[in-house]
Amino acid sequence: MKSYRITPMALLAAFLIGLDQLTKFLVVTRMEEGESIPVLGKYLAITSHRNSGAAWGMLQGQMIFFYIITVVVLAILVYVYIKEAKDNLLLQTAIVMLVAGSLGNFIDRILFQEVVDFVDVLLIFYDFPIFNVADSALTVGVVLMIVEFFFMGKGEKDAGN
Repeated sequence: MKSYRITPMALLAAFLIGLDQLTKFLVVTRMEEGESIPVLGKYLAITSHRNSGAAWGMLQGQMIFFYIITVVVLAILVYVYIKEAKDNLLLQTAIVMLVAGSLGNFIDRILFQEVVDFVDVLLIFYDFPIFNVADSALTVGVVLMIVEFFFMGKGEKDAGN
């Protein structure tokens, strides 16, 4: 019988998905849609919001498109993780954050045909679109991926020339 061990990356993914789903559950069950609770005055609030589109409300109501894109992106991320990230902790972390964020929002789309958002931030004069834990994981994953591809991996390629 083959034994499996839980890796730190699997724990990170489970933590992020769990935190995302728990926070969304709390917002849905304890707040009315549109209700807002100030945390740091007008600069940070917990606001119960639903989004049937993507970032900044783009492509509202296009659930079939989101299902297909999410499955394709997840397949690509798993492939890259298996083929390219074996000895690269930064790339592994980036991919796991992208997978966890994608799955967190995918769960919402499957269950509710919309995504639960609640983090409401005012950056000086810009009212940033309301987001959630999954969106944060996606953003950090993209930033880490950019750092890996444009800064960290550069020295290895230059050394081979």
